Amino acid sequence: MKCPFCNHVDTQVVDSRTSDDGDAIRRRRQCGSCSKRFTTYERAELFFPAIVKKDGSRVEFSREKLRGSLMLALRKRPVPAEAIDNAVASIEEKLLINATREVDTKFLGELVMQQLKQLDPVAYIRFASVYKSFDDLQRFSEEIAKLLIKPAEQAELKPTSKPRAVKKAS
Repeated sequence: MKCPFCNHVDTQVVDSRTSDDGDAIRRRRQCGSCSKRFTTYERAELFFPAIVKKDGSRVEFSREKLRGSLMLALRKRPVPAEAIDNAVASIEEKLLINATREVDTKFLGELVMQQLKQLDPVAYIRFASVYKSFDDLQRFSEEIAKLLIKPAEQAELKPTSKPRAVKKAS
């Protein structure tokens, strides 16, 4: 490791420990020439796959763009920021586990739709309406119908006893 003060290449590790968040190793070093101390951090370098767009062009994966897409679909919906961060992390994890150099936008879009379906059905429909480019109302209604509870299941959810009537105070 080169000293940032005098550019001498001989440095010693004085102290080594994991960082507070646990995703890096923090090392205190001391220069053998000027004796000044400095800190370095070692982190795993993760490579996300390139995203292949419909026109064949390739772009780098962007966490910010992914989060922006989710935020747009979830605009004015009661979903906490932590849930959105967890959804982004889940999508990133699936991209890393996939272990390919490239993924197409269709694959990424399906991952986003899976997360939105779990987070908020309205946001899912918003995203699906743009992503799947519904050309007619029939396809749009079919997608909504997939989210709705079937009438037989709805009957099972209804309470078996009738609610009691509340007497008005006289």
